[in-house]
Amino acid sequence: MQMLIYGASITYGKCDPSGGWAERLRKHVDENAKNIDENSIFNLGISGDTSEDLLKRMEFETKQRLNDGEKPILIISIGINDSQFLHDENKLRTKPDKFRKNIRNLIQIARKFSSEIVFVGLLQVDEARTDPIPWNMNKSYKNEYVEQYNEIIKEVCKETNTYFVDVLMLLEPKSLYDGLHPTSEGHQRIFEVVRDSLKVQKFI
Repeated sequence: MQMLIYGASITYGKCDPSGGWAERLRKHVDENAKNIDENSIFNLGISGDTSEDLLKRMEFETKQRLNDGEKPILIISIGINDSQFLHDENKLRTKPDKFRKNIRNLIQIARKFSSEIVFVGLLQVDEARTDPIPWNMNKSYKNEYVEQYNEIIKEVCKETNTYFVDVLMLLEPKSLYDGLHPTSEGHQRIFEVVRDSLKVQKFI
């Protein structure tokens, strides 16, 4: 089995010593494989990435990891950084119309390589700790924008018949390490939802 998991810092597993939900998914697939040496599962999350950043690298990185004759499972989780509010410019980091176009383009790129494509949605934040974010007082994550961008992803997935996993309301504030990134417990819950969704689709 080949699986490529794209995203930003939450996909990467920031703030989780156990490597995040994507690493848990890799371990689960490996532990349940008949031939573990046939698996190649890649966590391609990069902290800070937006949909625009992912568009620049997705096709190239996918090509570098393809096994001949094998169709990979492609999992995408992007958008939280697009929804950032920039105070000094009084605007969202990525305009909603541009974000919608980017999501469509990401799905188009993914379909060059596979029909097994999954979009994992966005998580609500704890605004008491993210408006603004302590590590950059110019930026805020607000749930009204997170929900708006999550809805855009959901709509595009519906329009393109792409499988969507909604995790928006999955975690409580106590399961967010810094108001944005999940704790180990939070990542475990995301993993379980993604794992079960992949099983429903018979992807794993």
